[in-house]
Amino acid sequence: MSVRMIGTGSAVPKLRVTNEDLSRIIDTSDEWIYSRTGIRARHIAVEETTAQLAADAAEAALSMAQLAAEDIDLMIGATATPDRLLPGLACEVQRILGATRAVAFDINAACSGFLFGLNIADAYLRSGVYQNALVIGAETLSRLTDWTDRGTCVLFGDGAGAAVVAVDGAEETRGILGMVQGSDGGRGMVLSCANRPLNNPYVNHGNEIPYVHMNGQEVYKFAVKTVPAAIMQAVEKARLSVDEIDLFLLHQANYRIIEAVAKRLGQPMEKFPTNMQEHGNISAASVPILLDEVKRSGRIKDGDKIVLAGFGAGLTWGAAVLEW
Repeated sequence: MSVRMIGTGSAVPKLRVTNEDLSRIIDTSDEWIYSRTGIRARHIAVEETTAQLAADAAEAALSMAQLAAEDIDLMIGATATPDRLLPGLACEVQRILGATRAVAFDINAACSGFLFGLNIADAYLRSGVYQNALVIGAETLSRLTDWTDRGTCVLFGDGAGAAVVAVDGAEETRGILGMVQGSDGGRGMVLSCANRPLNNPYVNHGNEIPYVHMNGQEVYKFAVKTVPAAIMQAVEKARLSVDEIDLFLLHQANYRIIEAVAKRLGQPMEKFPTNMQEHGNISAASVPILLDEVKRSGRIKDGDKIVLAGFGAGLTWGAAVLEW
C-alpha cells in the first residue's frame, strides 16, 4: 500500500502589488527588495478571505483528482491566518464545498504547515482510518503585516494551495516515500506574532494590534542549516540519494536561502523551481502553490522523484519525498 498525491490546486488574490507599488507607500525600492529576497511582486487580499482562497484551491485539486467534495474523508487546514478563531478554516471550507462526509480540523505550524498536514494525512491513510484526504495551506498574511515596517512588509503575500492524497493499494513503490518533521521552540521568538492581549474583568493589556516580528539573520541561519539536514533525512528514509531527486520544491521565503540549500546539497539550481518572484512568502500556502504551478506547467512527470520542504515560525521544519 502507498499514499499518493492525485491532485493539486492553488488560488491567489486578484490584486498584484509590485515592489514599485510598495515604494510609493514606504521607503524602499525594487532593487532593495529584489537584491535581498528575490521577490518582485505579491498578491494581496482585498475582497478575498482565507477560506474562499482555500476553497478555490481545494476545488482545483479535487478536479485534477477527479473526485467530488462528498468523496473526501479528511480535511486538514494549515494556516496561521484564519478569518476567525472559530469555526476553523477547514470547517469553513467544508461548508463552502459541501464536503459533508469529511472530518475537518486545522493545524498551525506556520510556514511548515502544509508539510505537517501532509504528514498527518499520510499517517491517517496508512493506518486505514481514511481512504483519502484534502490538505490545504492557506494564508492572508497581509492581516498580520505591519505596513510601516519595510523589513517585513515587503516579504509576505496571500494565497492558498491544496493537494488531494489517497490510498493506492496496488502501488507500493510510488507516492510518499519518506517524511520528517521537527521543531525547536527554544528559538521560537526569532519569528513571532502576538495574539490578542488579555482583556478581562481582572486585567487589561490594551487593544494594540499584533504584527509579525522577525530576526531575519537568525531565521536565515536556521534555514540554511536545518533544511538541508531535513531533506537528507527524508531522502535517506526513502532509500534514495539526493542525486536521484528530480525537483526540490522549497518554501519560498528568500532566494538566497534556496541558493544556500542547493549548494549544501551539491545540487544545481535548475532542480529548485521558484515562484517567490511573483508571490513572495505565503507561509503554509507557499509549498502547495509552487507544487501546483510546477505540476500544471508540465515539469512533473510520472515517475519523477520530488522533495517538498518547509521551514518557519515555531521554529518548525518538515520535508517529504514523493515519487509521482
